[in-house]
Amino acid sequence: MSRTRTRTQAEAPPVPVRELTVVSADGARINVEVHGPDGAPAVVLAHGWTCNTRFWDAQVRDLSVDHRVVVYDQRGHGRTPAPVADGYSTNALADDLEAVLGATLAPGQKAVLGGHSMGGMTLMAAGGRAAVREHGAAVLLCSTGSSRLTAESLVLPMRAGALRTRITAGVLAARAPLGPVTAVSKVILKYATMGRGSAPERVDACARIVHACPRKVRVAWGHVLAELDLEAGVRELVLPTAVIAGAEDRLTPPVHARAIEVALPHSLGLTVLTGMGHMTPMEAPEAVTAKLRELVAAYVTVEGAGNAAAAVSEEEVA
Repeated sequence: MSRTRTRTQAEAPPVPVRELTVVSADGARINVEVHGPDGAPAVVLAHGWTCNTRFWDAQVRDLSVDHRVVVYDQRGHGRTPAPVADGYSTNALADDLEAVLGATLAPGQKAVLGGHSMGGMTLMAAGGRAAVREHGAAVLLCSTGSSRLTAESLVLPMRAGALRTRITAGVLAARAPLGPVTAVSKVILKYATMGRGSAPERVDACARIVHACPRKVRVAWGHVLAELDLEAGVRELVLPTAVIAGAEDRLTPPVHARAIEVALPHSLGLTVLTGMGHMTPMEAPEAVTAKLRELVAAYVTVEGAGNAAAAVSEEEVA
């Protein structure tokens, strides 16, 4: 089947073959989309802070031709409602991932698990969970960190130290509204989250996703990220794991990727993308998709893919 698409077709959101609501451990209702043919090798993707399922559109379009692709909105993002006040934590993210895996994959079915930024943190938080051990075949961590996010951030052009760390923490949890997407806001977003090599249309698409995140949700998760410590979770992520980072990532600079890669029990290596920033799946979709395909080819067999339809009802899944 040809993968050539016109510009108009490429910009249209992929249409899922199934949508469902998964109920997490604390009752949170998680919006899930399933793309691609039944019985195909499975990929499950978790997006990052201030993003939604649209963040993975390029990967979904390409992979869903011959893969079963599951994407979901993290709590408070996209079409997943904001949780109660105490529902913001890395443990909650791990609970949500377990619920999604259990609802969309047949018992024992294996999948490649991919996460970007907070999605990667979700995978690290869930590294020791039963559902990840049961369903995970391999992992791709994109542009993420396990700890010291505010101390290592390069968003503020200041000398490293306590003052920069404190101000960065304030920026992560800033209550100021992002406002509409404008030429100025896109310049700011590109500086903070994307690299010099990012195409203008990808900057625009990324800005529209980020600006759609509710302010309350952005602030609440910003507090969680400022206090993040998932170093123990990295050591529990025993699946074969590849790491991707943008050379110009200011939010989670490559120092984080290098630390994770060293700490992983089964590292498949680190790829640093020249000219790219923090939003690697959108900035360099071809590279990220190719790595996911590579992991599927190496670690997921068609015979072991199973039939996801057997595990998924068109009704809500408790």
